[in-house]
Order: sequence, then C-alpha cells, then structure tokens
Amino acid sequence: MDKVVIAPSILGVDVKEAPQICNELISSGADMIHFDVMDGKFVPNTSFSFEDFKYIKENALEDMKFDVHLMVEDVYAYVEQYVLMGADIITFHYEAVKESDILHLASLLHAYNIRVGISIKPNTDVKVLTPFLSQMDLVLVMSVEPGAGGQKFNEAMLSKVEFLRDYRALNECHYEIEIDGGINNLTGKKAKESGVDYLVSGSYIIKANNRKEAIESLK
Repeated sequence: MDKVVIAPSILGVDVKEAPQICNELISSGADMIHFDVMDGKFVPNTSFSFEDFKYIKENALEDMKFDVHLMVEDVYAYVEQYVLMGADIITFHYEAVKESDILHLASLLHAYNIRVGISIKPNTDVKVLTPFLSQMDLVLVMSVEPGAGGQKFNEAMLSKVEFLRDYRALNECHYEIEIDGGINNLTGKKAKESGVDYLVSGSYIIKANNRKEAIESLK
C-alpha cells in the first residue's frame, strides 16, 4: 500500500452528533470511520449499539465506509446484525471465538462481500494467527488493552506489525495491517515505518482543535 488509510474512531462521541462529526472527518481527509462495538463482557465497557450504528449510517454521507470492530463475546450474533446494515469491514477478536470458527466466520463474511478482519489483544502472541492469515483481509494489532479510549501507546506492539509485514511478503498473503490505540502524529509515524497500512486514531483526532490538521499529520 502506497499510503496509509486513516480511520478515526468515534468512540465516546455522542450518538446524535456522530453523523455530523463523521461527515466532517471524511471531508477533512479521513478514509473511513472506525466503529467500536463493546458488549461489557469481552471488555468491561459498553459502547455503541446496533441501533446507534443504523442511525449514524442512515444520517451520514451515503458512500461513507465503516470499519466495525467487534469487542464482543457472541461474535456470530453481532456479525449477523452488522452484515444486514452493510458494514464494509467487520473485525472480530481471536480471543473471543474458537479457533475452529475463525475460517467459517471469514467464509460467511466473504459470502456477503464484506471484508474480514481479525484482531489480537496486546498479550496475545501474533503467531497464533498464522493458520488463518491467508483468508484475512485485515489484521488489527491492538496497541492498548481494548475497551477504553485515551490509553498510552504500547511500542512493543510494533514487533507484531513487523512480523505480519514480513509474513505477508514471504507467504504472498493479501491482508492489510491495522493498529489501534494511542495513535498520534509521533506513534503513527513509528507504526507506518513498521509496516502499518491503517491507522486508527480516536482521542488525538476527535479532541483536536483542528481535526483536519490532525488527520493530515497522520498521513
């Protein structure tokens, strides 16, 4: 990939304000919206509901792309809902499913022409993903513990990015590499140098005085 994809996370944004903010982010140079879904079980907190996603999608720009990150236990139930609403990418956690279900989930999502992502927490060894990487469109490396915004970037996670970059080249896989957690202009630069294709950034963009400048600084 020649340029990095910027996917602002709207975690913490008020639902009623979200469509307008999403429109502003895209018009300011963001490529897609990162939509975090938390069930209060897989992670301690809760976030947007399916109804929230439906409201945002129906009131935002028609061609807006949504990268849906499922931090939930009952992955199949949530996948069914977000498939129906037309998410562009659906990412589920390796830690939330049985290994025997991973390729089935990938096939299910591909059948609906939805791109498939798999994510790992900071304490999960990236090598557990190798049996599944050939069927993935996206691999999300969490550089913080999932479940809350505003955490500090864990630089040790860059070694996972480098492994995924090298594995992709050696095995002719097509997945792209995404990183999420503590991303700003400085940590984003390090992530890009390590081989990341997608940068997810929440607080750094959303709380910026000038969101357009914040997005440009990540590019």
